Parts: sequence; C-alpha cells; structure tokens
Amino acid sequence: MSLAYFALIIAIVSASVLEIAGAKFGAQLGMMAAALGLLATAASAQKSDYEHYLRATSWGRWILIAIPLGIAAQLAPAWLGFAHPIWASTHDALGGLPLGPVTADIGLTLNALLQAVVAVSLLGVTIVVVRDRSRAELVLFVLSGTTAVAALALDLHRVAPGLMAATPADLSTTMAGLGIMLNMAVMQLAAERAETRHSLVRSISIGLCGLLGALVSALAIFGFSSANSAIAAGFGIVLILLVLVIRRLDLSPLAAGALAAAGLIGAAIVLTFLFEQTSGPALLRLVPDVGTETKATLERMLADTRWFGAGAGTFSAVARIYQSDASEALLAPSTATAIFAGMGWIGLATAGAVSVLALIRLFFGALQRGRDSFFPTAAAACLLFALVQSLIGPGLLRPAAILCFAVILGLGLSQSVSQSSR
Repeated sequence: MSLAYFALIIAIVSASVLEIAGAKFGAQLGMMAAALGLLATAASAQKSDYEHYLRATSWGRWILIAIPLGIAAQLAPAWLGFAHPIWASTHDALGGLPLGPVTADIGLTLNALLQAVVAVSLLGVTIVVVRDRSRAELVLFVLSGTTAVAALALDLHRVAPGLMAATPADLSTTMAGLGIMLNMAVMQLAAERAETRHSLVRSISIGLCGLLGALVSALAIFGFSSANSAIAAGFGIVLILLVLVIRRLDLSPLAAGALAAAGLIGAAIVLTFLFEQTSGPALLRLVPDVGTETKATLERMLADTRWFGAGAGTFSAVARIYQSDASEALLAPSTATAIFAGMGWIGLATAGAVSVLALIRLFFGALQRGRDSFFPTAAAACLLFALVQSLIGPGLLRPAAILCFAVILGLGLSQSVSQSSR
C-alpha cells in the first residue's frame, strides 16, 4: 500500500501546485498519479481493505458512479430525438443513420469523462489508503498546506497585482474556502494530541501551523473574495462548530437534533435572502455580475438546455452558438451552471443527491466517531462549502480542485467508520 500512498500524495501536490503556478500539465500529471495509485491499491489491497471500503461507501456506493456513467451515456449513439440537435442537422445535410450522441462535442465530453473517472477512483483509493491514522494525518497535513498555498497566492496577488498573476482567482478562492475547514481540523488534531499526552511541543507546533493556514485562507475568503463566497465559508465554519458543541456538551439525540434543525433553518433563511437579492434564473442569482449582454446569453442558453444537457464539458463550445461576438470564449459563471448546461436537470439532480447523501453520512459519522471525529467533520464542512460555492463560482471545475475535493471526501468517509467496525 506504500506505492498507492505515495501516488496519492503526488496526485494532490502535483495537480495543485502546478495549476497554482499556472502550468498546463498539472492535471495530466495528477491523473497519471491517480491511475498509478488505483493500480497499486488494486494489487495490494487485502480483504479487510475491501470490507472497509464497503462500510465507508455503504450509504450509496452505486450512486458514486452514476455521474461517470451518465457522461459515458452521452457519448453513446442515440436516436436523433434524444441526440443533440447539431447531429440532426448533420443527418439532414449528409444523410446516414439517424443516430447521434447527446453531446455536442465528443472530445470535450470524453475529457470530462476521464476527469470524473479519475475523481471517483481517487476517492476510492483514499478510502483504502488512509485507514491508518498516521497516513490520514499526513494526508490532512498535505491538503491543508496545499490549500493554504493557494490562498496565499490570492492574498499576494491582491496586495501586489504583479505577484502570482498566473494563478486562477476562482481556483484560489475555492481552495481557500477548503483551506479554512482543513486547517481548523489540523488545530483540532493538535488539541486532541495535547489532551492524549502526546509531545506538547509538537502539538503546539502543529496547532500554530493550522492557525497560520486558517488565517491565510480566511484572509483570502473574507478579505479578497466576494461576500457570497464568504457566506459559503461561514456555513462550513458553523457546521464545524455545531459538531464540536454537540460532542463537547455530550448532548442527547433530541437536543442535538433540535440544534441541527435550528442550524438548517438558519441556513435556509440566509440562502433564501441571498436568492431574493437578484432576479433571473436561480442558477445565475449568486454569480458575480457578468454584464447585461452576457447574462442574456446565459439565460437563453440555460432556457434551451434539455433534460440530458448538451454534453459534459461543452459549455464554452455550445455558448459560442448563442454569442453575438464569439471572438472570446464564454466560460461558465459557476459550477452548477456548467453541470446543468452539460448534463441537464438529470445530471444536476444526481450531483445534488450524491452531495446531500455524502453530507448526511459525514455529519453522522462525525458524531459517532471518537477522537478522530475531526476528519469527517472537516470533510462535511468542505462539502457544505462546495455545495454553496458551486452556485457562486466555477472554481470546482478546475482539475486541481476536483482532485483535492475527491481526496477530502475519501479521507472523511474512510475515517467516518467507527473503530469498533474496523
């Protein structure tokens, strides 16, 4: 399992650091490392590892592969009534069999399929590899450090625009939000070590590193990002505090349920308030202002989106059809918009269902765990942040964010399995 562990670390660091630096091959290197990790895990996994994976994904292991299967189905030949209209026009002009794929661009959708397969594979590899507490801690340290570096890049660029200009702002914002939750988990880890009579000096050092990473990430989110992104990060922080209060006060199930319900109602009120601030399609209400003409283009594009979408990863290609001036590519204003345009209502609903089920599993896993509860707590907070942030910006579409997020979920799901069931 050592090779799989090494490949997992390489996948995180290579994809993230290289994309932060503006390199174009970071995603490919991360995918190669993920594939190596999958092969190493399959070759060295034991029966206990397989059983651990089944327990960690018992909430819906088949749902995890629904999105890759849905993307693959978009590449298969279908009757023209289900295919993208571009293929019907091609058939009318050239003849041939009345068949065509759902996607408007086979190449772009194939690339999206590879990313989805890599993400699901990396999640599975992480679940198996981080069974061991020491490995889970090191993966947490790597994730917290990587996200803090991305947040620092945003901080430096805002202070001195000439610095870190190649780093995508949407990626830095997303990674900074994840970094707050992960570094808060590092601080909880340090506190847990101090309570269990580990080396006090080492515990303080770990806690200070987590505090520094959290401060750097918080500055990027609350100081240099949009108000909506700050609110999304606030949701994650509140979730961490909620779990901490329930566990520290040892609340009864009834009291814990009432507190969780109050938090859910509060979140619903805040989201409702945010959505009512602007008009237009729901998927565009939380995104930054894109201009009147661009917004009209996006509204027409979303209005024409069918149940099966126009193909995963094809947002910019399809948007050219709706642009009056197609000299510049129109990028997706948010992750949710890209998913909806690419996979339709079915894909968006599936992604939402997977996220909600995983969030529930991580939340209850955090309440049931002992001293390792900060792993699923941090993963649940990151997932909640990602859910809200997906309506605000496109950062989660970046390969580095996809790979890191898959590892975060795998870490949380793996450590949400109680010690007694191992």
